[in-house]
Amino acid sequence: MVYVLGVNLPDRHLVKFALTQFYGVGHATAERICSRFQMHRTCKVGDLTPLQVTALASFLSSPKDSLSPPRYPTATPDFVPSTKPHQELIAEFRAARKQRALENKQPGFMLRARRDERVQPDGLKDLQIEAALRTAIRENIAHQKMIGSYVGRRHAMGLPVRGQNTQNNAKTARKLNRLERYH
Repeated sequence: MVYVLGVNLPDRHLVKFALTQFYGVGHATAERICSRFQMHRTCKVGDLTPLQVTALASFLSSPKDSLSPPRYPTATPDFVPSTKPHQELIAEFRAARKQRALENKQPGFMLRARRDERVQPDGLKDLQIEAALRTAIRENIAHQKMIGSYVGRRHAMGLPVRGQNTQNNAKTARKLNRLERYH
C-alpha cells in the first residue's frame, strides 16, 4: 500500500485507476498525470519506484510549483535514422536553420508569436484536489447564497440545484414562493 497525501493507493490497482481516488481527479486527468510521469497503461501502484512515488506526491501537493515536463519532438512515420556522424548532422542543421532565417526575413517577434501559438499550455498547472477543491466549491456555494441567486436559494433550502426532480414539486413551489415574499 502506498499513501500519497493521506490517500491509500492499493498495490494491485493500475495507477490510472488508483489516482481517481483523489477527490477532483477523474479518468481523463489521471491519464494525463500518468503520461506526464511516463507511466505505461498497465503500470500498477506496486510497480512504482520510490522516486516515481515521490515525484507524484510532490506534483499532486503543488501542481503550480512543479516543473513542466520536457517536450521531446516526435518522429514522423516515414522517419529513417541517419548514419552520418553527429558533428556532421549538427553542421547540416545549423546551415538549414540559417537558410530558413534568410528566406523568411520576418522580424523576431513574428517568429516568436508563431512559435508560441504551437506550444500548448500545461493544463495540469491549474489542478486542484482534495481540501483545496472542497474549499473552492464551498466558497462558490457561499457566494451564490450571499448574492441571493436562484441556485444559492436552492442550496440554502437543501433542494436539487441542477434541474433534478424533487419528490413533491408543489411543496417545493410553495417553499420558493414563501421565500420570494420575504426577499
